[in-house]
Amino acid sequence: MKRTINKVAVIGSGIMGSGIACHFANIGVEVLLLDIVPRELNEKEKKKGLSLDDKSVRNRIVNESLQNSLKSKPSPIYHQEFAKRIRTGNLEDDIAKVSEVDWIIEVVVERLDIKKQVFENLEKHRKEGTLITSNTSGIPINFMTEDRSEDFKKHFCGTHFFNPPRYLRLFEIIPGKETSKEVLDFLHMYGEKFLGKKPVLAKDTPAFIGNRIGIFSIMSLFHMVKEMGLTIEEVDKLTGPVIGRQKSATFRTVDVVGLDTLVHVANGLHKNVPNDEQHDLYALPDFINSMMEKKWFGSKSGQGFYKKIKNKDGSSEIQSLDLDSLEYRDRKSASFATLELTKTIDNVEDRFEVLVNGKDKAGEFYRKTFSALFAYVSNRIPEISDELYKIDDAMKAGFGWEHGPFQIWDAIGVEKGIEIMKAEGHKPAAWVTEMLEKENKSFYSVKEGNTFYYDIPKKEYLKIPGQDSFIILDNIRESKEIFKNSGVVVEDLGDGILNVEFRSKMNTIGGDVLDGINKAIDIAEKEYQGLVVANNGKNFSVGANIGMIFMMAVEQEYDELNMAVKYFQDTMMRMRYSSIPTVAAPHAMTLGGGCELSLHADSVVAAAETYIGLVEFGVGVIPGGGGTKEMTVRASDTFKKDDVELNRLREHFLTIGMAKVSTSAFEAYDLNILQKGKDIVVINPERQLAIAKKQALLMAENGYTKPIERTDIKVLGKQALGAFLVGTDQMFAGKYISEHDKKIANKLAYVMAGGDLSENQLVSERYLLDLEREAFLSLTGERKTLERLQHMLKKGKPLRN
Repeated sequence: MKRTINKVAVIGSGIMGSGIACHFANIGVEVLLLDIVPRELNEKEKKKGLSLDDKSVRNRIVNESLQNSLKSKPSPIYHQEFAKRIRTGNLEDDIAKVSEVDWIIEVVVERLDIKKQVFENLEKHRKEGTLITSNTSGIPINFMTEDRSEDFKKHFCGTHFFNPPRYLRLFEIIPGKETSKEVLDFLHMYGEKFLGKKPVLAKDTPAFIGNRIGIFSIMSLFHMVKEMGLTIEEVDKLTGPVIGRQKSATFRTVDVVGLDTLVHVANGLHKNVPNDEQHDLYALPDFINSMMEKKWFGSKSGQGFYKKIKNKDGSSEIQSLDLDSLEYRDRKSASFATLELTKTIDNVEDRFEVLVNGKDKAGEFYRKTFSALFAYVSNRIPEISDELYKIDDAMKAGFGWEHGPFQIWDAIGVEKGIEIMKAEGHKPAAWVTEMLEKENKSFYSVKEGNTFYYDIPKKEYLKIPGQDSFIILDNIRESKEIFKNSGVVVEDLGDGILNVEFRSKMNTIGGDVLDGINKAIDIAEKEYQGLVVANNGKNFSVGANIGMIFMMAVEQEYDELNMAVKYFQDTMMRMRYSSIPTVAAPHAMTLGGGCELSLHADSVVAAAETYIGLVEFGVGVIPGGGGTKEMTVRASDTFKKDDVELNRLREHFLTIGMAKVSTSAFEAYDLNILQKGKDIVVINPERQLAIAKKQALLMAENGYTKPIERTDIKVLGKQALGAFLVGTDQMFAGKYISEHDKKIANKLAYVMAGGDLSENQLVSERYLLDLEREAFLSLTGERKTLERLQHMLKKGKPLRN
């Protein structure tokens, strides 16, 4: 039976319910969001003379919850217009409407009695065959379906989204005893392909996979922090980006999620896993109990492990909690000799071996935490999962870990990990020792571009399913390498398509990257059908190399700087005017030069989570790699006979002048950085490279012809320039911008107006590039610009240009 999802009903509009509703709206699905009816009027309703029968009152809870969610930062929705796909209602007046939907998702309070009551009411209106799932984070699935019909049970299971649903990709699917295989297979496919999730089939055990391991890790730290005499700053330093985790690390993450939420899950585990070998670890330490009594839950209560205070001068600062005195104090810096040893190691995976060998307190910390984690996850198989890769997938997709526990163990070495475990009083599960005895030295292996995992029952390596839809550069880099320099690797993706992968620090664009792009185009034009520019880095590219620009500017080597900027411009033009189709695949931060490259590709296949923009104003220059030219071209292409052309140009001028960055790829359409009908947005980032390859191949097979350089760009000359200069004068007079900001804006205005031409005129791209480069070079000589460049360089930040 073919199953499609056109409409869903989400029951419960709290933070999770509204977030789930927004994410379905993100992908184009019509959503019915329902919640309970208020039992009494609030003060505002009383003043208006409303009654409990008024619709606005009856839908107050659901409407307020949804609006609060839509206002939250970061936003749960890709574009505010998508919120129109959500209809709201209540569980008394509108419950019959669930008969019209294809999937019902229950997201009410975590109480079994309430959930069972909701399901009883839903079954009265649900049509047979409709999917019905619960977003429970721990209530046993089979308890919920008691007294339900056979069809209900067949189509029912747990679908546990992680908060926030837009950003965290874990999608745990927990079958009940009678859930049909067809339902499980469909949800797995739909979660991955449509929702952009990492579906993981979990067993019906307390807290399932993600929270079972995640809460263990946090509770382990809670018990260890005082034992080792560590501050919360030190723990957050040790458990953040240095090991591939979020900047919020441990304690800041708990503040954001809510200590009460974490304690609820920990208490549930303490009660429901009595035979867990680490059962006592789920008991709350004294300082956590004290914080709970004081209601120091974190961000929601205004204080937790961290607290923001206002100083007498009106400034704000963050204070930290002293876990011994439970009083707030000024934040302390945290530094460890072991961490210093990893500063030159860009690849996180390569750091783990250094970290566990550290001779200081940091090394001791990592040996204790990793050994406890390794022992715990090995003993959870087959209790929570039969396959080890599912545990790694859950921790990466649900908790933002760059590497799962078994991947970290592999990076350290399985035997080395056991050695550390024994020294710390831990013991791995028997199957790990058996694996080593069979001469299998790792949990994962890579063969012919695919990742294999060690299957415990079969005692052999099996291919992780679902990889045929993905291209994993880490797996093919060595075997498919065509060209390599210090900044890029060019790989053969097959079917006549090459890929240029940035490998520079933070994927910045310098001379080596530009050389690599040109080399890749040379090779592709001679022997291949198309070219993709994509990478699996944390960010696509944060811009050009600040060091190179700063040094040339401070040494006043303007001929060399002119040549460097022209080389960047020429490379971007080559992306546009090569004889093969070029496709850019941006994701995450795509700023300055990364944005300029995307603007010049024949097509863009962007990840939904792409934050793209031209942000050069922040360092005192204008986009100099073709970005200013391209936005002028795109403005010209929007001119219509019946339109005010100056208004269109102003919109594009402000995109650069205000350094606008989209908060999703969909918002990039509003900025005309992405173009409808030409560029594509992909929800699942794991599919992005494969789709980009298909796009390049499709363009080639459709008969791609090298474009002709544009000479028909309409510029408005003095008409636009005068208007923009008046505007910057007014902004400066009103003290909205500095004198230096005014100077940058005037330079930008000069380029986008096409100079001080006396009337409207058609010009070429080359003409605009020359104006752009001249303006860029003149601004790099400004003292204020040099100061900004130097400031960013000291902070170790790349120039977003």
